[in-house]
Amino acid sequence: MLIGAHHLKNNLVLAPMAGVTDQPFRLLCRKLGAGLVVSEMITSNPALFHTRKTQLRLRNTEASAPRAVQIVGADPAQMAQAAVFNVDLGAEIIDINMGCPAKKVCHVMAGSALLRDEKLVARILASVVGAVSVPVTLKIRTGWDKENRNAVNIAKIAEASGIQALTVHGRTRACAFSGRAEHETAGAIKSQVNIPVIANGDITSPEKAAEILKKYNVDGLMIGRAAQGNPWIFREINHYLATGEKLDLPDADEVGTTLLNHIMHLHQFYGELQGVRIARKHIGWYCKLRPDADTLRAMINQVETAHQQIALLQHYFQQQQTLAA
Repeated sequence: MLIGAHHLKNNLVLAPMAGVTDQPFRLLCRKLGAGLVVSEMITSNPALFHTRKTQLRLRNTEASAPRAVQIVGADPAQMAQAAVFNVDLGAEIIDINMGCPAKKVCHVMAGSALLRDEKLVARILASVVGAVSVPVTLKIRTGWDKENRNAVNIAKIAEASGIQALTVHGRTRACAFSGRAEHETAGAIKSQVNIPVIANGDITSPEKAAEILKKYNVDGLMIGRAAQGNPWIFREINHYLATGEKLDLPDADEVGTTLLNHIMHLHQFYGELQGVRIARKHIGWYCKLRPDADTLRAMINQVETAHQQIALLQHYFQQQQTLAA
């Protein structure tokens, strides 16, 4: 799949997820087969560029190109300024967030709230595209609510504005993450524009991935929540699309090794105090279907040091290996 001049190694994209797709997780998903990974959304408010939260999100030192950064906001000039700021820091693709359904984002008329104002959408897209020399992409939802589905109109505006690829989450803003994601809208958009269209939402298995690509003729797939605790999903989908065969699930040894490396990277990236706390949710996702997951989670949530967290995980997976022997 091509985005501007960037030829991706495959058509699988890690979705930008606030509080999840930090640098440690992006590096891991890229290693396990994602063709493109996108940063957590970064504010376009310049007053917040130097907060610790934004500074951590701005870290974009992945060795593999292209480096994609998502920005969020509602002011065309600020969005253009944010795009330039991130390109100067090494971003090679700028993604615009018009899909986030979170109340705190929509309350300031950003994210998916922008879908209600097509003229403002056009101004933002033109402003950002005109400000940078790198490809600009856009993520949207199918509309504001079920009575106001305007994704096809937005897609046409995006193409006319110079957007290089469009991701469509198959729900309205009102749906948030409930109900079934539909990909008919992405298919309809693909039939009416000449830029890459990427489907997003409920892509949870290799079979589902293959079905969506075939049925709706989209160019790529964006995977979000299904990668939480399961970064192997990219490897599994790539293998299935290439061969038609399913890979075996990772064994306890691979899960344990991957999780421990991920957790240690979080400790290093955030510092011990914040790293330990952020690691808890990842451990819960990795282990939610494993034996004695509730017991492990309760113990993990009680420890406060990196050493204790690592020791507990090592002991847990040693037990799992012993039981499997």
